[in-house]
Amino acid sequence: MTSSATNAAPAAPAWPDPVFGAFCTAGLWPGLGKRAVAELPGAGITSPDDVTAAKLLKMPRVGKQRAERLFSSFLSAQPTYSVVELLVKAGLDAKLASSAADALGDDAARRLRDDPWALLGLHGVKLHDADRLAISLLPGADRQDSRRGRAIVVMTLRTASRDGHTVLPADLVVASLRAEGVADPAAAIVAAVESGDVLDHEPPEPEWDEDSDGDPDAEPPEPDPALRMLSLSRFGMAEEAVAEGVARLAATAERIADPAAVRSVSKGLDEAQKQAVAQVLGAGVSLLTGGPGTGKSRTVAAVVRLLRAKGTEVALAAPTGRAAKRLEELTDHPAVTVHRLLQAQGFGGGFARNEEWPLDADVVVVDEASMLDVELTAALLEACPDGTHLLLVGDPAQLPSIGPGHVLGDLIDSGVVPVTELTTLYRQAEGGAIARLASAVRTGELPPVDSPDREVVVVPASGSGEAARRVVQLVTDSIPRALGIDPRNVQVVTPVHRGPAGTIELNRALKERLNPGDGTVLGFDVGDRVVATANHLDLEPIGFANGEVGVVTGTGEGSLTVDFSSGPVTVTGDALPDLKHGWAITVHRAQGSEWPGVVVVLPPEAGGMLSRPLVYTALTRAQSHLSIVHASGAALARAVREVDVRPRRTRLAPLLQENLGA
Repeated sequence: MTSSATNAAPAAPAWPDPVFGAFCTAGLWPGLGKRAVAELPGAGITSPDDVTAAKLLKMPRVGKQRAERLFSSFLSAQPTYSVVELLVKAGLDAKLASSAADALGDDAARRLRDDPWALLGLHGVKLHDADRLAISLLPGADRQDSRRGRAIVVMTLRTASRDGHTVLPADLVVASLRAEGVADPAAAIVAAVESGDVLDHEPPEPEWDEDSDGDPDAEPPEPDPALRMLSLSRFGMAEEAVAEGVARLAATAERIADPAAVRSVSKGLDEAQKQAVAQVLGAGVSLLTGGPGTGKSRTVAAVVRLLRAKGTEVALAAPTGRAAKRLEELTDHPAVTVHRLLQAQGFGGGFARNEEWPLDADVVVVDEASMLDVELTAALLEACPDGTHLLLVGDPAQLPSIGPGHVLGDLIDSGVVPVTELTTLYRQAEGGAIARLASAVRTGELPPVDSPDREVVVVPASGSGEAARRVVQLVTDSIPRALGIDPRNVQVVTPVHRGPAGTIELNRALKERLNPGDGTVLGFDVGDRVVATANHLDLEPIGFANGEVGVVTGTGEGSLTVDFSSGPVTVTGDALPDLKHGWAITVHRAQGSEWPGVVVVLPPEAGGMLSRPLVYTALTRAQSHLSIVHASGAALARAVREVDVRPRRTRLAPLLQENLGA
């Protein structure tokens, strides 16, 4: 009994200074763990004035060097501490202070005193949280405060951007303002526009031909006010930059070679594929689209062969590491992620390659272009100097980008960019059951699976629990035993995070079977499969990008070595929480990557999320074997038949038509 009491962590202290207590227990003191927090009062440290290197030295397991480090990190966290004071007084969670200091800078506390509704800029903060802070900080805080109205406009647009929209009709923003009790929505919108955070896009002038009207006294029709749009400035400006960039490349591109040159690489290409190769030679921006098995990769390989033979500098890229590696293998030419091509500067730090330091390539080819959001596309176009030829290769039937925008779809819909769509299904002719099923789903059909060679297997399940058991059995036993595919080459894909058949529980169950361990560093052991959930391209030697899947090959003091498809990376500090176990990942995270074997699980709770693009994207991750664990009943066929991608509100297609003179 004495022994267990000795080993137990000290009881949480009652803090005489609630702000200091909240700061410490929220984990905001860098380098100070939970056990050490509980030991602070024993060393006489219960307020900020008590924090000295000498007192820290009195704590168990704290030597002189660590005491000085902790004292220094406490001083450096003062901007965060100042925010904690404001939050605690308002009865809000102290943990918000860290993201507030990150987002608002060292003078975050002053900025929040000036405008408490700036708190709404943080992820997960609700309007009532910001209102509580305002009541705490501002004598006579008022719902009609112009700062509040302005923040609600921005919040409404930011919420819409999380669903992929770059713009919203002004009427919807007005309705949102009224719902939050704002009496003068027009003034709130003006305040948001004047702040620089929001752009107001007036409705386009309606087409009107004075001569054809027949009435010499007729007035031209007024613009439709329902077409007035609002956008966050960053996304409105990004769409304008994309339209201008496409127009600039279209205007400045010079023909690289005569179309007859295509003959030198035409062996094995059909007429549509030859046309796509010829298009790249002349067009500043061109698109190559089609489903799996239609020969997009073969066409890109022919483009690369032709350009290399002519001594033309080619750059190949894709949004994910696995897609870039596949592109490199198919073309026998180096390929990198788009973020690496543009030399991303750390976490959210922009790109080194830009207008001032453009790319050196004459031709840039980007695969999996359906994953490009509007800001990344704007950065890519900015880095392409005049005269560059840009080829975007993708499948518009897949899920759109995680970030806002609908770039590939808008480029196609604009009608002003040359598009070659490949439709002949070559893998179907070779008997590929995966390609046949995917092709049917792409057109809204869900046929019975006909696959005697077990390339595609459907495993019915009566609910989430049974579905989860089936998944684990398939990965750890059935697929390796029956088909000879090692579990390391099998990826589980699910639409959901929660529930027995979501990523969290499936990863726990798969780790238990495939790589049991104590979770040496933040729950990870050597041999664990991990997936990145954010970009950290500043890590040595090459960093990692959101969605990359790798394997842990080493652990250290608060660090992991992970072997990603792009190479090994040492992961430390703030980047560690952006790694999750990766035996089971969401369909969005799987997009842009392929594996020899894929298990797609469709549990009942995914029913409302299912859509044709989601199902299609999930099925097309498999190269040689696909198991579908089907527990979603009639919802699957209904989704494939009726539920297309939720339309995204964007301005890019009309902007392209305007810039390219359509």
